[in-house]
Amino acid sequence: MQNSFADTRTFVFPGLVTGTTASYTTTVTVTAVINGEAVTGLTAQTNAALPTTDANTGVAFKGILANQGTVLIWGQNAAGAIKICQGSIESLDSTGAFIHPPQNPGLPDNFVPFARQLLKAGSTASATVKLVPGVDAWAATGFTNSIKQISTLPNRPTIA
Repeated sequence: MQNSFADTRTFVFPGLVTGTTASYTTTVTVTAVINGEAVTGLTAQTNAALPTTDANTGVAFKGILANQGTVLIWGQNAAGAIKICQGSIESLDSTGAFIHPPQNPGLPDNFVPFARQLLKAGSTASATVKLVPGVDAWAATGFTNSIKQISTLPNRPTIA
């Protein structure tokens, strides 16, 4: 029996890591399908510049202030270009944990996810100057992030 739907997923993960500036590196070419069709893989990148606009909304990423966090879903389009979608911005408690997990963003039709990144601006981050993904350095004061490779979008928000 065949599935009655077409799959969108990543099969070979790129080994995504962030640089110390607003850059990223991947180590292998992504292998993925969008709506059941094989797509051109995102090739390995070294200290490449991040997109500065959300692939879902088409507007600049929203910055986070001290004691806030957000989630970024990294992926690619069918042409093999890097794309990022930002989820909700949520508050952190006094220990730096999310009070409510950030909601996953909507994803465009021509998008396959390969990584989820949680970003946090702790209490030592600026209370007046927002840290903006794609613009500010990953190593900014009080700013932490963690990345997990994913093959599909998790069905619920996660905080680890």
